Amino acid sequence: MTLTRFAPSPTGLLHLGHAFAAAQAFGFGPCLLRIEDIDHSRSKPEFTDAIFEDLRWLGFDWLEPVRVQSDHLSDYHNVVADLTERGLTYEDYSSRTGSEDRTRPPTIKLNIANATEGLASLTYQENGQTRTFDPNALPDPTLARRDIGTSYHIAVTHDDALQGITDIVRGKDLAGETPIHVLIQTLMGWPIPHYHHHSLIMESDGKKMSKRRGSQTIASLRESGLSATDILALAKARATN
Repeated sequence: MTLTRFAPSPTGLLHLGHAFAAAQAFGFGPCLLRIEDIDHSRSKPEFTDAIFEDLRWLGFDWLEPVRVQSDHLSDYHNVVADLTERGLTYEDYSSRTGSEDRTRPPTIKLNIANATEGLASLTYQENGQTRTFDPNALPDPTLARRDIGTSYHIAVTHDDALQGITDIVRGKDLAGETPIHVLIQTLMGWPIPHYHHHSLIMESDGKKMSKRRGSQTIASLRESGLSATDILALAKARATN
């Protein structure tokens, strides 16, 4: 059975780009809702509530319960611990300025040289085509941020495997993360889903919509009098290839 997911982060109100992304994911087939809130410094409960309200108002439905990542941090810690026990990680005490800072916990990174030993190439399906890449050419990705002990890479791949996600439908801005995710899935013995990267909605300056930039929200469009059908049609019309 095909199963995908829509996985917003509650770090702000959903905008028109999210409406388009949700339409792509929920329109692909059976779709779960996941709240990816490991960024504890920016995630807020009121934004989670707003996600539910906006998606229901747009006409989307999902199975319960919704997986909330902050409730399952120990799951992600266990993945990092497993990779560490296998000698595939290292501690990085570098600060953002590049200097060493041992007053705080280290960042945990995947040692690509160790992790890819014996792996000449890996393949996955993207938008119906077979992609092949050399995992040895990847940079060492962060597996655990020093403040939360995990990262997007670990949390998302773990949950996709746990929830039986067969197809990942997401924006093409995340296409570059796919080889890292495929490598983690391979190392952990998890299934590799099919990936589908869709177009984005851009602002007038050519940059993609984002919550940090205060892009026009679904709530504000609703308050202006647009219907759910109007907003979804507008999102589709503004999406760029």
